[in-house]
Amino acid sequence: MTLQANHALGRSVTVSAGDVELFSYVYRPDTPVLESPKPYLHPIRTLGGRLVSLFRPHDHVWHKGIAWSLPHVGEHNFWGGPTYVHGKFYVQLENNGSATHREMTTLTADGDRVEIGHTLDWTSQAGAPVIEERRSLAATVLDEGTWALVFETRMTNVSGGTLDFGSPTTKGRENAGYGGLFWRGPRSFTGGIIQSPAGAGGDELRGTRAEWFGFRGRHDESGDHSTVVMVDDAANPQHPPQWFARSEDFACLCPAPFFSEEVPLPDGETIRFRYAVVIADGDRGEDGTAQLAKQGRAALA
Repeated sequence: MTLQANHALGRSVTVSAGDVELFSYVYRPDTPVLESPKPYLHPIRTLGGRLVSLFRPHDHVWHKGIAWSLPHVGEHNFWGGPTYVHGKFYVQLENNGSATHREMTTLTADGDRVEIGHTLDWTSQAGAPVIEERRSLAATVLDEGTWALVFETRMTNVSGGTLDFGSPTTKGRENAGYGGLFWRGPRSFTGGIIQSPAGAGGDELRGTRAEWFGFRGRHDESGDHSTVVMVDDAANPQHPPQWFARSEDFACLCPAPFFSEEVPLPDGETIRFRYAVVIADGDRGEDGTAQLAKQGRAALA
């Protein structure tokens, strides 16, 4: 199946398969400062056209489809909204940083594959340099009902001092280790099935370590099912990661490398992460979801 890329210059790249827009990568958003502006993917759809992402939900307006979102980078909040402060819960501080597009380095569409690459500048709310990033995304069709996105980032510390990457849990909030590549699912996925290699379940799986997690959800109106699987690259720091996953309040998945332990990045050094996100039509069951994870692992090879 041939993929096409439509570039809205200075704004976004939309990737389509036939008449279905699989995703838009908004690399220069108009996000308010308090939501920590950063690129995001939304809308995201299956090859069958089913929407599997949510944008600015009223409960957490800084959730935007899939985004590389980091709540604690030194003193900076690149997640959005208030910052967790132990003993005070969440406090709105003047620390909402931005990840700003600098230059498009790659944009190719070749058959069943589209590649996007660009550089970004991460700055504090006051405008000081914090991180320089090189990012790439590659979308490929795996079969008639499945496609995959490979996300890769290289982040170089340019702040002048060591940056400690962490989460609300590393700051004292139990089992709230979110931060990293974060997916927010549609409202109708609430109450859906979270799956790890050890089996299917719900919110009790949050905080467990695994190479991959999946989410099996159902859509309003049609009653159809879709599945999202996220796979952690074996070379990632802290592999296999602890997972931040929810189903009861809302649907989300996040391989969280800084869930319960801070990772320091000295000035001038670079940290790298790679992930595969597999988007599939239907509920494949436990065995089928594990097979989707194998396809994601192959996409990372």
